[in-house]
Amino acid sequence: MMRALSLSTFSSPIPSSQRLLVKMSATATRSTATPAASMAVKPPAHPTYDLKSVIRLALSEDAGDLGDVTCKATIPDEMEVEACFLAKEDGIVAGIGLAEMVFKEVDPSLKVEWYAKDGDNVHKGLQFGKVHGRAHSIVVVERVVLNFMQRMSGIATLTKAMADAAHPAIILETRKTAPGLRLTDKWAVVIGGGQNHRMGLFDMVMIKDNHISIAGGVPNALKSVDLYLEQNHLQMGVESGGGTRCSLYKPLKNGYLRGKTVLYVETRTLEEVNEVLHYASTTKTALTRIMLDNMVVPLSDGDIDISMLKEAVKLIDGRFETEASGNVTIETVHKIGQSGVTYISSGALTHSVKALDISLKIDTKLALEVGKRTKRA
Repeated sequence: MMRALSLSTFSSPIPSSQRLLVKMSATATRSTATPAASMAVKPPAHPTYDLKSVIRLALSEDAGDLGDVTCKATIPDEMEVEACFLAKEDGIVAGIGLAEMVFKEVDPSLKVEWYAKDGDNVHKGLQFGKVHGRAHSIVVVERVVLNFMQRMSGIATLTKAMADAAHPAIILETRKTAPGLRLTDKWAVVIGGGQNHRMGLFDMVMIKDNHISIAGGVPNALKSVDLYLEQNHLQMGVESGGGTRCSLYKPLKNGYLRGKTVLYVETRTLEEVNEVLHYASTTKTALTRIMLDNMVVPLSDGDIDISMLKEAVKLIDGRFETEASGNVTIETVHKIGQSGVTYISSGALTHSVKALDISLKIDTKLALEVGKRTKRA
C-alpha cells in the first residue's frame, strides 16, 4: 500500500499579511475571455483507479524525503507570487481539471484562474491561466502540473487532428498507455474529441490473435466466450453518449451496474471475417463488433491500399460494428475513414505522443529585486 503523501513536505500555507508579492509583467498575449470552468470533460469511469493516489505518487517521487531543498534555500517563506500558464506552441489544451486537483493537493489556499477550458484551442504566446499564492507551493508543484498538462495536451492535440481527419469514422485509442497513467491518457483522448476503447482487461471481452491461436480458430474462441458468458451470467454494459466508451460497467454513485454484452473479435483476413459471419448466422452470440486488423496495406510510394478493408466492410454489411486497426497514422487515417468502418483505433495517440510545450512563468526580474531586498539573491 502506498504511504499517503504528507503535505508538510511542501510546507503548509502561512498568513498572507506578512508576505511579499511578485506579479507577472508578461509580454505574451493574455486571453481576454472570462474565467472558464476547468473540468468541462470529466475523467472516464474506472472501478479501482484512484486519481488522487496518482497525483500523490507524482508529488512524492519529486519531493522525496526532504522536499524541495533548492526552494527552501532561495525563496523567502513569506513571499507570494503570481504566475501564468503560457502556451509555447499551438494545440489543444488538456489537463486543466487535473492541474486544479494537483494545486489543491499541495496547497488549498492557492488561487487558480483559467481563461480556457479543457479541449480549447490555444495558440503560441497565449496566457490561458494564472495561479496566485505562496511561492514555495507554486514552485514545488510546477513540474508535476506541467508534466501532466503537457502530456495530456499532446494527446488531445493529436486526437483532435486524427478525429477530424477520420470523419465519419470515430477515432479510438488503445491500452498502449504510459504505465500508471491509463486514466489520464484516456481522459486526454476524450478531451481531444476521440472516444475511449476498453479501459482495461476487465470491461470488455475482446478476442485477439493469441486467444484465437490458443483456442484453435475464430469459431472455437467465439463459442468459448459465449458459453463462458452464459454459464457465469455475465452481462457487460455499454455506455453511450459523446466521448464515452464501451464498457463492462455503467458507473453509478454507489458502484457499477452491469448492462448489455460487449464482445469483440479480431480478424486478420477475409477468410476469418467469413468465419465470424458464418458462426454468427448459425449460433446465438453476444458479438457486437468485428476488428479488422492490418487490412490497411502500406505501399512503396507512401500511399496505402484499403481494398481488403473495404471488402471486409462490404461482407459485414452493417450486421456488426467494424473497427480498423493497424498502420493508422495522421497521414493515413483520412483514407481509412472513407472505407466505411465504424471505428478506427490507433495506439499512436498515447504510445508515442509529442508533448505540447506549456510553461508556468513568474517574472524573474521582479523576483530578483525582491530577493535582493531580502538578502536572498
